[in-house]
Amino acid sequence: MPIDAVLTQEKDSPTVPPLIPEQPAEEGGPDGPVEERDFTFDGFRYTCRILDHGTALTEPVLVLGGSSQDRNSWVRHEKWLAPLGQVITVDLPGYGTADFLPAHYGVDFLAATVRHLLAELDVPRVNLVAACYGGAVGLRFAQHYPGMLARLLLVGMTTRIPADYAAAMERWSVMIDRGETETIARELADRFMSPPGTGRVRKHAAVSRLVYQQIAGQDPEQLKKSAEHNTRLMRHEWYRPEPVPAVPSLVVTGEHDTLCTPAMGREVAAQLPEARFLTIDETDHLAPVERIADFADLMARFCTDRPLDELPYASRPETLGTAVGAAGRGEGAAS
Repeated sequence: MPIDAVLTQEKDSPTVPPLIPEQPAEEGGPDGPVEERDFTFDGFRYTCRILDHGTALTEPVLVLGGSSQDRNSWVRHEKWLAPLGQVITVDLPGYGTADFLPAHYGVDFLAATVRHLLAELDVPRVNLVAACYGGAVGLRFAQHYPGMLARLLLVGMTTRIPADYAAAMERWSVMIDRGETETIARELADRFMSPPGTGRVRKHAAVSRLVYQQIAGQDPEQLKKSAEHNTRLMRHEWYRPEPVPAVPSLVVTGEHDTLCTPAMGREVAAQLPEARFLTIDETDHLAPVERIADFADLMARFCTDRPLDELPYASRPETLGTAVGAAGRGEGAAS
């Protein structure tokens, strides 16, 4: 079960202690009718989850999670997102409970599946929130289908896979074949979480433990998908320098993210026409899990064009991007 799915499990009784320290059990749960629908694209079945509050303050919010997340990984965020309108999460082919996807299908195919999903749902434009591996898919979707994008929020995203992580994936693929899941689980937990001494990270020990338990407890089908995911990452372009639409954009990293560092996040923001960049205080690569209410608040603010300055849980936004750089060079030439 994915880590965020573990964190979003509903409690049977208010007396059940929270899974994460200092996180009230009543924090989560959908606020409105929930529907799940299956679709097929190019022969591969995939599943989406739709929460619809009935009113719409903005375009639907579509969330593309990371490789270890599924369509239920954002249930605890829905309490804050539901008043905005539709909230859509999805298990794309190759992930969650969707069909297995061979590795020769890459990021372009997954971006096309997102387009197919929106066409099937008759949703013309979305606020796209895309995290980690979902960020690669989300950015490719923005490049290929710009007319379907209202706003873009990228979380824990980078323009390049670090060389040491790529080497580790090669090793993990061999270890999966050998059934050495406990060792992989320990290594991945260490990768996702910032090392001791980096800085204070909320729920660090609890989340680290759950990451380990999630990976070590994978069943054969999940292991097969994990191995194929690693192969997909190595065979296909993670980032491609194609034009990105000039829509409101925000790039976010955890303050102490050592996998996709703040410097990497700034590099991503610099490739967009005009993007704001900020860090979430006291978090690392799993910021959406470590500060659920605050991250949901940030999503809601961004999707409704509310101010992001002086947030008590984040740094002040920096404005970056290709248009900003061009404007600066123009001013310099005129002076």
